[in-house]
Amino acid sequence: MTITLPGPTLGVVGGGQLGRMMGEAVAPLGVEVVVLDPTPGCPASPVVSDQIVGGFDDADAIHELASRVDALTFEIELADPDLMAEAAAEHDVPVHPDPDTLRTIQDKLVQKEALVDAGIPVPEFVAVATAEGLERVVEEFGGVMLKAREGGYDGRGNVPVDDPADAADALDEVGGNAMAEEFLDFEREIAVMGLKGADGETRTYPVTETIHREEILRESVAPARTDDAVVAEAESVARDVLDVLDGRGVYGIELFETRDGDVLVNEIAPRPHNSGHWTIEGARTSQFENHVRAVLGWPLGPTDLVAPAVTANVLGDTEGTRPATMSGVDDVLAASGADLHWYGKDDVRPLRKMGHLTATLEAGGDDGAADWDAGDRGAADRDALLSRARDLRDGLTFRDA
Repeated sequence: MTITLPGPTLGVVGGGQLGRMMGEAVAPLGVEVVVLDPTPGCPASPVVSDQIVGGFDDADAIHELASRVDALTFEIELADPDLMAEAAAEHDVPVHPDPDTLRTIQDKLVQKEALVDAGIPVPEFVAVATAEGLERVVEEFGGVMLKAREGGYDGRGNVPVDDPADAADALDEVGGNAMAEEFLDFEREIAVMGLKGADGETRTYPVTETIHREEILRESVAPARTDDAVVAEAESVARDVLDVLDGRGVYGIELFETRDGDVLVNEIAPRPHNSGHWTIEGARTSQFENHVRAVLGWPLGPTDLVAPAVTANVLGDTEGTRPATMSGVDDVLAASGADLHWYGKDDVRPLRKMGHLTATLEAGGDDGAADWDAGDRGAADRDALLSRARDLRDGLTFRDA
């Protein structure tokens, strides 16, 4: 392949914050981005070349997108894999990751079954479709996490059930067609951003610790505060996952570290993931740039850690929906080693992801950060860095003064 600039045009199904950060990442490389999203003026629209306003299942819009670009990808699992495959074939453009991979990922039960078939470790799970069936599973497992098979994200579609009497209500809440997964007494949640490039090349970013509350990711710590054996196992499991999935790009692989030090796969996202936002400042090449490089068949960028980093999500803290105006920004901008990312959403509502900030540990920095050695996992004070990121994030608010 001979690469020349200006570069090609990439079509992205979905124009949320991931599409926005994708556009920001590849503009310096001369790559034009066109997004398709049903929301006029979507978050990605200010930073990309153009937006096609249309639904993720709008055949005309998908075909228009494919006709205008050199390659297709997606930043949301609601993309229609059949339409993407059809449009890519008709307009002779590649689409990555493969639509078959998207089909597998879209159904959590099918996803887990594919992992089991490949010998990849996962928590115990079972399909449930009736309240009576869920009652039996809750009794057998002593409590489960009930998950909608399709469509759930950011805690939506996930309902903990530890009492058989709650089975009917829980099943109604997730929509009836579900998967029940055993409750795990895990040590921590971790994630690996895996990367598949041209000619079968695979890479992984450093293992990341992910901290959730109410099933929503709040902070990510990179590298994870765990031991080397767990890190090695997580990287090995992530590479096994990449072998199962077809198509180039970044894959967010969410994992559990059990009390015994085992690593089990929780869920997979066939796209850049919130767990990897720290890579913008903390890695040699961000997950967003590398996703686009991979989709285009370009050489992959290095995934090495530049500095320990903590990302803290900025969530809506209002009681209802209202126009979004965030205050407290001054302190973040004035802080050394902190970077703020605004997602461009017009309205804020409770727990909606509105942005994030990343605090990085600077060697010899004037903020009191200790020197660190990239070869020594214990040298960086990630506890202090996490506290600092939380303090900065908690100073941001959408409430009236």
